Amino acid sequence: MMKSNRKWVRRCCHLLALFCVFGQILILPIRADDAMLINETASSLDLNCKSAVLMEASTGTILYEQNPTEAMPPASVTKIMTLLLVMEAIEAGTLKWDDRITASAHAASMGGSQIFLKEGEQMTAEDMIKSVVIASANDAAVALAEHVAGSEAAFVKRMNQRATELGMKDTKFENTNGLDDTAQNHVTSAKDIAIMSRALIAHPKILEYSSIWMDTIRNGAFGLTNTNRLVRFYRGCNGLKTGSTQKAGFCISVTAERDGMTLICVIMGSASRDERNAAATQLLDWGFANYGMYTSGEGNPPPVRVTGGIKDQVAVSYPAFSCVLPKGDIAAVESKINLPEQLAAPIRMGESVGSVVYELKGKKIGEMPIAADEDVAKIDFGQLWIRMLAKFLLV
Repeated sequence: MMKSNRKWVRRCCHLLALFCVFGQILILPIRADDAMLINETASSLDLNCKSAVLMEASTGTILYEQNPTEAMPPASVTKIMTLLLVMEAIEAGTLKWDDRITASAHAASMGGSQIFLKEGEQMTAEDMIKSVVIASANDAAVALAEHVAGSEAAFVKRMNQRATELGMKDTKFENTNGLDDTAQNHVTSAKDIAIMSRALIAHPKILEYSSIWMDTIRNGAFGLTNTNRLVRFYRGCNGLKTGSTQKAGFCISVTAERDGMTLICVIMGSASRDERNAAATQLLDWGFANYGMYTSGEGNPPPVRVTGGIKDQVAVSYPAFSCVLPKGDIAAVESKINLPEQLAAPIRMGESVGSVVYELKGKKIGEMPIAADEDVAKIDFGQLWIRMLAKFLLV
C-alpha cells in the first residue's frame, strides 16, 4: 500500500511540474542590427583628375575618395541616371523592349555623339538603349526620355527626384544627356555618380550592353562602337559610361569585376581621354590589389528549445554575409553565434531570435539575424491536457 501511494505521489509531482512549465512564458526581446560595413579611405594616389571615387558595388563601401563631393559638370555620364529611369520603367512594365519610339524634332536636333535620328524615325526601345549605352547617343537619350515621361523637362524632373531618393546630395540635372553648352547648373559629384552607377548596374541587362565593344542598329546599317575603351583593354571591365565636354573635361564611371568583387571607379575632370583612362586604370588596379570580399555562407545552428509551445524546439537559420576588406584581413575574420538557450512560444517563421556577429581583431564588422524557420504556436489548455495525460499514463 505504501509503495502504491509513493507511485501516485510521483505522478502528481510530474503533473505539477508540467503545469509549472506551461506557466513559464519567457519574453526575450532579442534584435539583430543591420550589417555594419567597414568604410576605409586610402591615402592619396595622386590621380590626374579633379575628383575620384572607388566604390565596391555590392556593399556600397567607398574604398578611395579624392575631392568626392565637389559638384561639377559630368558630361555624358549624366546618362547613367537617364538609363536608370528607363530601366525602372521597363521593370515597372510602362516601357517594353520592343516598343516603337518615334524621334521628335527636339530629339533629332541633338548634337555631339548621336545616331543621327531623323524627325519621325521609329526605332525599338532596345536599339535606342543600346545606342545610349554603347555609343552615348544624345538623340536617343532624349527620345527615350520623351517617350517615358512625355517631355524631356518632365523626365529631368524625375531624374532630380530619383537623385534625392538615392541620397545624391551634390546633384542637379538640367537635361538628359549632359550637353552643357547652354546649361547653367547641370552638375553632380564623383560620389553621386558612384551612387547612381551602383543603382544602374543592379539591372544586369545594362552590363550586358555596356560590355559590348561593337554592335549595329538599323538592321546592320549603322555601326556602334563603345566609347569606353577600357571595355576592350582592361581585364574584367564590363561598363559603364564615359563623357567629355569643354566644361566637364574627360569623365568616366567604369565598372570591373575580378574574383567575385565588382568595383565602380569614377574619374571626373581629367585633361584628356588618355589621362582619364590612365587614372581609372591606376585606381582600379589599386583596388583589386588591396581589397577582396569576405564571404560567409548561410548556416543552420542547432534547433533552439521552446517553452510553452506545441513543439519542444524550433529550427533556425541565418543568411549569407559578405563585406569588402583589405586582403590581408580576410583570413582573420571570426564569427560568433548568439542564441538564447530557450525561447517562449508563440514564435513566427522569419522572426529574429538571435544573431551572428562578424568580428575583425575584436571589432564588429557585421551582424546578421538568426531567424526561426517555422511557426511554433503557443500550446492551449486542451493540447496541454493531452500532453500531460500521455506523460501521466507512461509513468
